[in-house]
Amino acid sequence: MSSGRASQILGLLGALVLACFAIGAVILIALRFRTESNPCGYELQALGPVCCAPGQLVKDGHCVGTDFSCPEGMLRVEEPHPGCVLENQVVEFEAGRLVLGPMDWEAEGRVAPRDVKVGPFMLDSLEVTVARWNLCVQAKTCAKLPGYLEPGQPVTSVTPAVADRFCMYNGGRLPTSDEWLYAALGSPARRYPWGNTGLVCRRSAFGLVNGPCAEGAVAPTLAGSRPDGMTPEGLHDMAGNAAEWTREGKGFVARGGSFKSEQAADLKAWASEKTSTPSPHIGFRCAYDMPKG
Repeated sequence: MSSGRASQILGLLGALVLACFAIGAVILIALRFRTESNPCGYELQALGPVCCAPGQLVKDGHCVGTDFSCPEGMLRVEEPHPGCVLENQVVEFEAGRLVLGPMDWEAEGRVAPRDVKVGPFMLDSLEVTVARWNLCVQAKTCAKLPGYLEPGQPVTSVTPAVADRFCMYNGGRLPTSDEWLYAALGSPARRYPWGNTGLVCRRSAFGLVNGPCAEGAVAPTLAGSRPDGMTPEGLHDMAGNAAEWTREGKGFVARGGSFKSEQAADLKAWASEKTSTPSPHIGFRCAYDMPKG
């Protein structure tokens, strides 16, 4: 081999080594940013997989402590335990068309094309929280939830029938799958509730058990704690945190993915979990018929 040829090979090897170092540095910076950045909104602080008020600590996967103040935009609630709660709003949706079809390669074989008329209807901006449920308990209409639960956490581990009865108590019902999808997708249809790109930890409470956003979660975090993932209409957590019960035909399906989800396909608006079994990662929000006249 000539000396010139050898010099070329060494030069290429050197460039390859430098490129590998550069790629490694970018990956390390990205991982550091992902780990050190705060995905929680409303000036909440990220403590491992949960969002807590400044001054709180984490114990057994939950925010605890009484010496704290809730950030602006959140209410302090004392029952069943002290915590911060984002106030629920009811969002109106005029009648429209749900146009659903394979939006990308991940949807192939999972999404049946549909074009149906939906609405009008109204939908909670938040997943039903422990604080809202506790009001029903105080009225002796709902059963007390077991375990340590923060007021701002979504209610989970209830059957679709129990969730539907809670909604009826509040003048509503569980949303149909078409209503839920129309609220999550919008028109034209979005891949995610906030848009077509950018599944990141500050927009969705996902991957909180084994990564990529955190590790060790045992339950959903505070409802609405990812305001960057809010829909244009003002709905929180339509992807991630707690999956949500919806009516589909004569049964139920859970939609939207949860804090346990790790794959992007599980967080897209069309993703669903066909089950009717109560689970710690499945909650709900209520829908309401639009007043007539």
